[in-house]
Amino acid sequence: MKAVRFDAWKTRPTLVDVERPVPGPGEVLLKVAGSGACHSDVALYAIFDQDIAMPQLRPSYILGHEVTGWVEEAGPGVIGIEKGSAHMVYAARGCGHCTSCAHGEDTLCDNVATMTSLGSGLGLDGGMAEYMTVPVRNLVPLGDADPIKAAPLVDAGLTAYHAIKLALPRLSSGGRTALVIGLGGVGQLAVQILASMTSATVLGVDVKADACDLAASRGTVIVEPGDDQVTRIRELTGGRGVDAVFDLVGTEETIRLAQAVVAVRGRITVVGLAGGRTDWGFYTTPFEAELTGTYMGTLDELHELAALYRAGRLEVDVTPYSLDDAMDAYTRLEQGTMLGRAVIVPHGGVTAPVEQGAEVPAAV
Repeated sequence: MKAVRFDAWKTRPTLVDVERPVPGPGEVLLKVAGSGACHSDVALYAIFDQDIAMPQLRPSYILGHEVTGWVEEAGPGVIGIEKGSAHMVYAARGCGHCTSCAHGEDTLCDNVATMTSLGSGLGLDGGMAEYMTVPVRNLVPLGDADPIKAAPLVDAGLTAYHAIKLALPRLSSGGRTALVIGLGGVGQLAVQILASMTSATVLGVDVKADACDLAASRGTVIVEPGDDQVTRIRELTGGRGVDAVFDLVGTEETIRLAQAVVAVRGRITVVGLAGGRTDWGFYTTPFEAELTGTYMGTLDELHELAALYRAGRLEVDVTPYSLDDAMDAYTRLEQGTMLGRAVIVPHGGVTAPVEQGAEVPAAV
């Protein structure tokens, strides 16, 4: 079968032919419906090396940690899983026996230091391929919902959902405000999740006009860039500041913006991986304001997110690519020209990128 494999640090992945995997005990063979091309992948092959990355991420393996697909074959001991049923794949893999893993918090595994990978497409072979094997525990049912458009929910959607869920106490009262910094693929999902789960007024900032326009069409109040941006955000909150800020970029500049507009007892969640640093001072920080970061989300939260998607509460902006054109998708990610999320469709008959909003060919 064809697969996109990451073989060496600071080296672009390549399309290779590999043996189709065989499911082991407690696993299924999944026919991949969609595999999201993520900025984290670009960081893996373009930025990270042995001095930066966690040892669990060292190559070589097949990329793809935002994966959906149909059950093709069940391994030994697997019962109750219908062939052809559509599922999301929870990518994180912990030790499976610590307290965190028992709660579905594999991303926070107590024994991560002893693990040889962080999950599928993150040290283990992932879903940027025609087929992959998955532990039954990591399957999240999709029912009749479109599995191709669901692929980015596995990471982009789950990351936004987890960050927002942890901040819900700051947004549970009337008259609250949330700010989303960065309105790319994760940001577009974040503004929809906020609208579904809270009554907060959602503000958004981005330097890209098309991203702002798309978020505005979803009810987001856009605050355009400028020297008076902080002043305008505070005016929109009646001077009190923003109750929950979600920085999906993570540069020094965006973190400073978040600190300048957060309210007393507010919460700043840095999700973006740009590596920005900041200063803290008792007299320059609003009292009892929090600054924290999050990573992906839990297995049970992916089930909750899937329920929102199955109910039609989330629209995922997808540009499909064939497996042969996967590197074109990564090129657009590198150039910063991708609006929404790129999804590789190994079995869909996609021969060229399809404009967002167009119908995706049915898989066979």
